[in-house]
Amino acid sequence: MAAGGRGLIRALHSSPCPAWKRAQSGANGRLKPEYDAVVIGAGHNGLVAAAYLQRLGVNTAVFERRHVIGGAAVTEEIIPGFKFSRASYLLSLLRPQICTDLELKKHGLKLHLRDPYSFTPMLEEGTLNRLPRSLLLGTDMAANQKQISQFSRKDAQAFPRYEEFMKRLVLAIDPLLDAAPVDTTAFQHGSLLQRLRALSTLKPLLKAGRTLGAQLPQYYEVLTAPISKVLDQWFESEPLKATLATDAVIGAMTSPHTPGSGYVLLHHVMGSLEGTQGAWSYVQGGMGALSDAIASSAATRGASIFTEKTVAKVQVNSEGRAQGVTLQDGEEVRSRVVLSCASPQVTFLELTPQEWLPGAFVKRISQLDTQSPVTKINVAVDRLPNFQAAPNAPGDQPQAHHQCSIHLNCEDTLLLHQAFEDAKGGLPSQKPMIELCIPSSLDPTLAPPGCHVVSLFTQYTPYTLAGGKVWNEQEKNTYADKVFDCIEAYAPGFKRSVLARDILTPPDLERIFRLPGGNIFHGAMSLDQLYFARPVPQHSDYRCPVQGLYLCGSGAHPGGGVMGAAGRNAAHVVFRDLKNM
Repeated sequence: MAAGGRGLIRALHSSPCPAWKRAQSGANGRLKPEYDAVVIGAGHNGLVAAAYLQRLGVNTAVFERRHVIGGAAVTEEIIPGFKFSRASYLLSLLRPQICTDLELKKHGLKLHLRDPYSFTPMLEEGTLNRLPRSLLLGTDMAANQKQISQFSRKDAQAFPRYEEFMKRLVLAIDPLLDAAPVDTTAFQHGSLLQRLRALSTLKPLLKAGRTLGAQLPQYYEVLTAPISKVLDQWFESEPLKATLATDAVIGAMTSPHTPGSGYVLLHHVMGSLEGTQGAWSYVQGGMGALSDAIASSAATRGASIFTEKTVAKVQVNSEGRAQGVTLQDGEEVRSRVVLSCASPQVTFLELTPQEWLPGAFVKRISQLDTQSPVTKINVAVDRLPNFQAAPNAPGDQPQAHHQCSIHLNCEDTLLLHQAFEDAKGGLPSQKPMIELCIPSSLDPTLAPPGCHVVSLFTQYTPYTLAGGKVWNEQEKNTYADKVFDCIEAYAPGFKRSVLARDILTPPDLERIFRLPGGNIFHGAMSLDQLYFARPVPQHSDYRCPVQGLYLCGSGAHPGGGVMGAAGRNAAHVVFRDLKNM
């Protein structure tokens, strides 16, 4: 590809044989006519579900339509020598118990924890004696306070209290992630045994209430109010407020002024890696290495994983029970249960025979909010970005800020809101919110010596453009050029460093990864689509109107992000049901 990097880059598939394929030798590598369980889609949740089921003695097969496993958690060599986490690009939310149960480190998972983790440079004139200011945040609270005091001494004093306040809310919500939501239907219509089981699902909810205690009203406001209102109550400096607000709107077609945006912020700070609360990391070898480790754990125990095997239909018998799947090539595979890691829309509107689904259920699924603001741009560069606020060291070696999520056009919450307003009118943002990450700053295996891979998670870009325009190559490149112009203002010389780029707009994310509307969470993480109501009310326990068919992807509780909880929770529900069959 020419140095200008124009156009969509074609992926090269030259990576060595992954461990899961080596583990899946012999009979497990051959397709059988029948299994105990079939999983549709080898996204990370589907792989987690398969690994848990296989650990429990349930003979499981996974069918993936692409040539590579992982769903959005995938590594692809876009140009020779450059390996990109093409969609998802950071790890934090993966449930610690999954790492332990599936022995992911034994299966090759290696993490590069980031500290510091956030860098927001300012666009302001420097002088001979002073560089433009920037905000660098990490795990060292004293260092954070020193950074924040550049903008407000009052905010520097308030920041530790804010962090403790949010940690308590995370502590309360954490147990809710590892179990199915309260089964309200069982309370009303279930047998005595079902009602007793439903009572047990109340425990995490009651524990959350006890943890929050008398401060419950304040925490309720965090979950329901606009994040701008919450942050205004704590802080006065815009660079700090805007930096924190990015976690409330990232991946969501919402503004900091949108009610309920506070929960999305929480969703991005509730992770725990290596025992460190709120830690974020790069995965050695890219996000696909995580999927490979999960698959290796599953395959070692006997699970069968097949790529380039597209499921065309869920088979339903005359009694309305799922009994397997039909592949695109016409081959039928029988099973006692079917789990779908695909989105609710694909699962219930495309794969499941409509005559077995209630009309009201189908209507609710078809009305799910899947708006996405995201365009992901993967960039190969021949040098590190050189930010005016933090010039590169001699020798061009990565510095602390290069390992961070680098927030551009994020000095003020008004900038974020205006970027959102542009997209609501059908236009790509004039000043897009940009999260720039350089995973090769900590993992040099991703790029040739001296070169780097850069991930640009940008918003807001509407799925449907105004004025009848479509996301063709011209529109995609026009938007990418705008993004690069913005980066150039912070890091002069960036555009000259670009070797190639891969531009993924919402329609591209939908086409390649089957993310509905390009939504990275399989559906908005708004309060009306969470917990009891994910994907729809009365079907938040991973089951659906068709007996034996289960949802185990990000469209199920507790939602999106590379967490694995939906796959793990669904597997336990399936196992209990199988014992009762």
